[in-house]
Amino acid sequence: SCFALTNLNLSNFNTSKVVNMATMFGSCRSLTILDLSNFDTAKVTNMKWFFYDCQSLVNLDLSNFNTSNVTDMSYMFTFCYNLESLDVSSFNTSKVTTMEGMFNQCHKLENFDVSSFDTLKVTNMRFMFGDCQSLTSLDLSNFDTSKVTTMHAMFNRCQSLTNLDLSNFNTSNVTTMYGMFSECKSLTS
Repeated sequence: SCFALTNLNLSNFNTSKVVNMATMFGSCRSLTILDLSNFDTAKVTNMKWFFYDCQSLVNLDLSNFNTSNVTDMSYMFTFCYNLESLDVSSFNTSKVTTMEGMFNQCHKLENFDVSSFDTLKVTNMRFMFGDCQSLTSLDLSNFDTSKVTTMHAMFNRCQSLTNLDLSNFNTSNVTTMYGMFSECKSLTS
């Protein structure tokens, strides 16, 4: 909640022993640039709410992030309203159990690559892509949803999505799909 902070130099941070980074930059609403290229995240298990409410961030380069031990990515980018570029293609999500609200309300993101996500252990996808108003395409063909129990509002208000292929989704353990496609106004297929 460092609301007025616009710049932050963390180039000298040694994070090699850090296991918990939950809410680290939460509600840093004025932060426009964040260079985390030197961050060692190999031991981190919790990235919940990591960039929550970072409303002024436009670009975020996390290509160096080692997420191989992370179990919680819930609400990681929620309320990053102005984020236009986000590369999570290198994320190792093999131990992640919850992706609840992970990209929720990333209003300006038009596309991002989650095709390499390993979702075998994920049980919660509630609000995962909720209110991603500018999202035009989404490749979920690699998603294993066999352990997921909630898809509540998963694609809620994805107003620019025209096509969504979920033919591979295993929903045998899902107990709630409330509002799953609510207000997907452009969805034709």
